[in-house]
Amino acid sequence: MSQIISSANPVYVARKRRNAVMLAVSALALAFGLFWLVWILGTLLLEGGNALTRVSLYTQMTPPPGADGGLANAIAGSVIMVIAGTLLGTPVGILAGTYLAEYGRSSRLASATRFLNDVLLSAPSIVIGLFVYSVYVAKVGHFSGLAGSIALGLLVVPVVVRTTDDMLNLVPASLREAAFALGCPTWKVVVAITYRAARTGVVTGVLLAVARISGETAPLLFTALNNQFWSLDLNAPLANLPVVIFQFAMSPYEDWHRLAWGGAALITLAVLALNIVARLLFRKSH
Repeated sequence: MSQIISSANPVYVARKRRNAVMLAVSALALAFGLFWLVWILGTLLLEGGNALTRVSLYTQMTPPPGADGGLANAIAGSVIMVIAGTLLGTPVGILAGTYLAEYGRSSRLASATRFLNDVLLSAPSIVIGLFVYSVYVAKVGHFSGLAGSIALGLLVVPVVVRTTDDMLNLVPASLREAAFALGCPTWKVVVAITYRAARTGVVTGVLLAVARISGETAPLLFTALNNQFWSLDLNAPLANLPVVIFQFAMSPYEDWHRLAWGGAALITLAVLALNIVARLLFRKSH
């Protein structure tokens, strides 16, 4: 036995060498990824940090070139559309995930639904924007915040479906069996037992969906477009941070560039905060 684990054993030496090489490669890959992450976050904070500390960023409208201003209308429009999209997509996602985990399970319909949901989950967001443009915007003849909310809601659905399905499947079958033994109908078991057991994981999925749609630009270019004035009307073009950042960053004006960096830093910090909260909730659920 001592001969097998001896440091002089060539098999042991070879395995130890391979282990050291793989650890070094893994460490280099980790460092490579962290390098770009720190660079991106550092650049955002360096370029947009000053704008974040200015009160005008949150209180003034998007300005014309050469004038002072802020992103108040864009922030309000983004918050409205993200909330509306979450309210539209979350119930559909939770109900679909409930069907997959509690009713369909291994049926052909459930398998097909999971496959299509994975396709929708990985589909480029611009495809969703083009879809909403063709079926809604082109029909009504104008861009609107409602169209943007619908596009964001469609992006919420597959994320919530996947997390709801996964979280409900983690609930022990013994809890369901005990409730069925007491004569509870299936809907009562789902509402009173499985939902309560998986609620933290489901909420985590919703937060991850919100974090995903908060910075989406492509769908909003085809749906909500933009509005340089203060407006809360969902039936009209609505200002939003992603599109404003895109337009300001592509402009030749230095003052617009500063506002674009500030908006980008604001979105990044908001998404980072949502992801941290989601991770904490998910850890708590485990």
